[in-house]
Amino acid sequence: MSRGEMSKGKAVVVGAGPVGGLCACILAKRGYQVEVYELRSDIRKQEYVVGRSINLALSHRSIESLKTVGLEQEILPLTVPMYGRLIHSVDSTKIELPYGDRKKMEFLNSVDRAYLNCTLIDAAERYPNVKFYFKHKLIDVNPTSGQLKLLNLEEPSSEPVDVEADLVIASDGAFSTVRQKIMKLSYFDYSQEWIPHAYKELRLHPTPNNEYAMEVNYLHIWPRNEFMMIALPNLDKSFTITLFMPVKIYDRLQTEEDVMNFFKETFPDAVPLLGEDNIKESFFRLPPLPVISIKCNPHHRGKVLMIGDAAHAMVPFYGQGLNCGLEDCLVLEERLDMYSDDLGKVLCEYTKFRCPDVQAMNDLSMYNYIEMREHVNSKLFRLKKMFDNFIHKLFPSRFIPLYQMVTFSRIRYHDIIRRSRRQDKIVNQCLGMIGVVTGVSVFIAAAYIGYRLQ
Repeated sequence: MSRGEMSKGKAVVVGAGPVGGLCACILAKRGYQVEVYELRSDIRKQEYVVGRSINLALSHRSIESLKTVGLEQEILPLTVPMYGRLIHSVDSTKIELPYGDRKKMEFLNSVDRAYLNCTLIDAAERYPNVKFYFKHKLIDVNPTSGQLKLLNLEEPSSEPVDVEADLVIASDGAFSTVRQKIMKLSYFDYSQEWIPHAYKELRLHPTPNNEYAMEVNYLHIWPRNEFMMIALPNLDKSFTITLFMPVKIYDRLQTEEDVMNFFKETFPDAVPLLGEDNIKESFFRLPPLPVISIKCNPHHRGKVLMIGDAAHAMVPFYGQGLNCGLEDCLVLEERLDMYSDDLGKVLCEYTKFRCPDVQAMNDLSMYNYIEMREHVNSKLFRLKKMFDNFIHKLFPSRFIPLYQMVTFSRIRYHDIIRRSRRQDKIVNQCLGMIGVVTGVSVFIAAAYIGYRLQ
């Protein structure tokens, strides 16, 4: 305990994913006795399962959150930087769209989900006041008393045990058992949306010379208006490729021939890289996996606080799901400092501060899917992006493009929407004036030329 020998109380974290692991570190550093309960077995002892996770892209918010426990220097060296998007057109031409200024660290960091998760669990276990319990199923929780009932699945004949805590952190994912219990109580708002799109994961292996098969420092995107494919680089010189597509299109691809005709027509430059056998095997390995968006309010009840996907599962199209979840831990840390660990005030103020932000980010994530699969194909869209960046260079503190605000700052998400709308209005008015001036100039020039030719 770095803040003194006396414990500040007992905290139970339900869920040992990346968000739960970081939260355990933060609470242990502050002097809480921390117990972490996880339904699954220890991920550090599991074999990697292809096709069930989307690669993670760490950005400013998650890096700042990792800094609170000094883990950024341990994790960042084992990530792959991505300096921009590389757009793959149907005719196999490529267009680069930089994210921002590399000198200002305005780029993403591709990281393997399992590696990040294992690193955070290892870091939490280095605290003497943290203990992990894997294969423990939550049976019930009483938010008022902070009492939980848990069953040890490694001893199925045993009776559930009662555990009491001063603080319960629910980081048990989009299908949170803790949240399901709280949903039965009054005055708890909840909504979920299954988008009619799903994803499949493929792997692009290194070349025979053990090199990357594509340009390494980019997020590769094959935008096709109604759907898209993306690729993120891995340290082992492979790429994790994810195909996001409407379920109705997946339903039409029933045979290997269907799949290969589809890939050759829509992603012609990817076929020789992936290889036909790899495409066929990967495509039919698992069914399309669904994507869900979840909102709830409040994020706390009694002694329970929900963070990460348990409070705000979001579609993955802005790459902010994990970044937002890790920032939840940082926001909690800031509230604990602000209110001197008075947990009653901390949880109330956390909900008041965080709810509008994560709900705004949910909406932004939905919008960015349209941008990634469709808008990036538009020359007008790319022109506007260039104009945004030009104005940003002129007024770097007063005009910040939407993507930079979301990804490379800690500006509150709901403030980002307000600022972005104002900036868009200014840019559109400016482009309109440029159009008018250009039109008038062309008319005057034409009149002058006609006059001189008389």
